[in-house]
Amino acid sequence: MTTVIEDLESNGNTTVVMADPTGPLAVLAVADTIRPQAADTIHRLRALGVKHITMLTGDNPRTARAIATRAGIDHVDASLKPEDKAARIRQLVDEHHHVAMVGDGINDAPPLAAASVGIAMGTAGSDIALETADVALMADDLTRLVTAITIGRRTRRVVTQNLILSLIILAALVPAALFGVIGLAAAVLAHELSELVVILNGTRMAKK
Repeated sequence: MTTVIEDLESNGNTTVVMADPTGPLAVLAVADTIRPQAADTIHRLRALGVKHITMLTGDNPRTARAIATRAGIDHVDASLKPEDKAARIRQLVDEHHHVAMVGDGINDAPPLAAASVGIAMGTAGSDIALETADVALMADDLTRLVTAITIGRRTRRVVTQNLILSLIILAALVPAALFGVIGLAAAVLAHELSELVVILNGTRMAKK
C-alpha cells in the first residue's frame, strides 16, 4: 500500500487511507485541478522579469512537487500550516525585500497580510482573503495577475515622470520669479501650463 500511496502522490493526488481495526481497507485519491491558465501565467511572469516564484502549500511534498512541475514552478514549500506560510513569506521579504502573495482561501489570509503586496482572487476568494489582501483580481483568471503587474509598472513610470517634471519646472520657476527674471503673472501661467502637461501625461494610462 505504501507504493500505491507514493505513486498516487507523485501524480499530484492527496491520499486518504480508509481503515478499520484490522488494518487499511482502501486508499482514496483526491486531486486539485490546476487552473488552466497557471502554466501560461507563470511563463508570462518570468517574461516580465519575475525571477523567484515559490508555491506554498499544506499538501505533502510529493503531491506539491507534482503540481508545481505541471505549473512550471521550480520551488515548493510543502506541509505548511497557515502560520508557517506567513513565517515563510516574512522570510522571503527579508531575502528579496518585495514579495507578492497570491491566494484565495481562508488559510491564505495570514501570508497575504505578511506579504509586501497581498493579491486575492476576487470571484474565487474567501471573504477573509479579500479583506486581508491589498489587491483583489475581480475574475477567476490568473492571467489578470500579469495585467495587474503591467498596469502597476506603467503607473509607477508615469507617476515618476510627473514628479520629476514638476520638480524641474518648480526648480526653474521659483528662482526666476524670486530674482525678477520673469514676472509673477508669467510664473503662475507657466506653473498652470506645467500642471496641464502633467495631467496630459497621466492620461496616457488610459491607453491599453
